[in-house]
Amino acid sequence: MTESADFLYEKQGHIAVMTWNRPEKRNSFTPQMIDDFYAAFTDFNDDSDLWVAILASTGDQAWCSGGDLDAMIPAITSGEFKINEDPTKRCYSDIFKPIICAVNGFATLELVVGADLCVASENASFALGEVRWGMIPAGGSHVRLPHYLPWNVAMEVLLLGRPLSAQRAYEVGLVNRLVPSVDEVLPTAMKLAEQVCRNGPLAVRTAKEIALRSRNEELAFVLENALFQRVRESEDAQEGPRAYMEKRHPRFTGR
Repeated sequence: MTESADFLYEKQGHIAVMTWNRPEKRNSFTPQMIDDFYAAFTDFNDDSDLWVAILASTGDQAWCSGGDLDAMIPAITSGEFKINEDPTKRCYSDIFKPIICAVNGFATLELVVGADLCVASENASFALGEVRWGMIPAGGSHVRLPHYLPWNVAMEVLLLGRPLSAQRAYEVGLVNRLVPSVDEVLPTAMKLAEQVCRNGPLAVRTAKEIALRSRNEELAFVLENALFQRVRESEDAQEGPRAYMEKRHPRFTGR
């Protein structure tokens, strides 16, 4: 597979390390970075010598702040770019090898809730801010968050669009290990990955596969995708990104 400067992929023994590498843009992703992201996970899934993946970042302001609206909105609204063409699948939903997020700074929850373990620094925060701009996330978060969190906490994230602090995320179970400094995040994630790699790889994959398959999320993903299209085609979904780029409050009409 090819590798761009903005998304790095390396193999360290049985561990794949993937790194968002666009710190000057808060590690926001472009269509090319999403292509690289999916290609890396395809390679990880197909390589029998890789047992665990770590998704990390460079810089200390953001782990991944979501899509770069200047690049993503025109590509998505025009139909030129589709993040996931299979409505029954979402981030990592067909990957049975363990995935660990190593988070520092701001993180979009879309890429965290589909993983298995999360290490975060105390400066981390987690959010899904799309509703503030008249849109909704379409990566499975509406299906997954109510499974991961108490209902009221999940609704706080989905309806308010405001960040959860690292401490709050740790308290409600989104974060497995909370570390004081950014420098400790990746080493702590590597230790967890190494612990997993000491276990039988077939047993580990099977344990995750049973847990995932027993949740039967595919139909719920199809529902999320269908309703996402309704929002994507609305006037509010045009107004929100426009207001964001014009640095003003959006004027929503509910249409």
